Amino acid sequence: MFSNYLIGLREGLEASLVVSILIAYLVKTDRRDALKPIWTGIAVAIALALGFGCALEFGSQELTFKAQEALGGSLSILAVALVTWMVFWMRRTARHLKSELHGRLDAALAMGTGALVATAFLAVGREGLETALFVWASVHAASDGTPRPLLGVALGLLTAILLGRLFYRGALRINLAKFFTWTGGMLVVVAAGVLAYGFHDLQEADFLPGLTDKAFDISGTIPPDSWYGTLLKGVFNFQPDPTTFQVAVWLLYLIPTLALFLAPARTPTPVRDTV
Repeated sequence: MFSNYLIGLREGLEASLVVSILIAYLVKTDRRDALKPIWTGIAVAIALALGFGCALEFGSQELTFKAQEALGGSLSILAVALVTWMVFWMRRTARHLKSELHGRLDAALAMGTGALVATAFLAVGREGLETALFVWASVHAASDGTPRPLLGVALGLLTAILLGRLFYRGALRINLAKFFTWTGGMLVVVAAGVLAYGFHDLQEADFLPGLTDKAFDISGTIPPDSWYGTLLKGVFNFQPDPTTFQVAVWLLYLIPTLALFLAPARTPTPVRDTV
């Protein structure tokens, strides 16, 4: 549940910040007449993300078992790729996000209503589609037959909306660079578990070999139905009897990705003019 809460919080907060920046800029520049197109674009983006999530969930139920596993594994790998790109992108551009959005909004204001709708839709829609895909993949990986994964996502999104409102009103100020660094690092750990589970799905679909080649089996020490087994499963997508391929994928993704993400950002070396 915690991993899904983290996904909802992190992804939802990015969308909330984008909305807050757009709305605050229009109010500050006395362009309240442009608020309606902005909200229209946001509403369309949310509807698209919800529709995409529903299509993934209900569409996959009509497939055979192997087809479901193949689809789940493929989409899990795609979701991890998108989320990895997103956390690195946000780490690099978090400080300049506000000025970048202001520039897009100024250009849209000069072009008219349609451009405003498109600007809001594109700004929020990308986050929404990424969120829907990663949430589906994470819930699919951590599913334990209970609504707890979805409840975690819903609580994370509600928290993000509340924080976005507090940011907008100026009632809350935090160091966003540090916040996105810490949550991004935790999201990389979650993504490693989703990636390993995705490759396990492909093994179950007979797309990859090694399904019976277990790296270890500690089901007797950490039963999957115990409270601590459930906790590890919910937070890290932990599996007590992973295949060797799963463990290799988990290590090969987690170690270099986390090292690169947490490495200090390089500052460009000034170039001296020469005569």
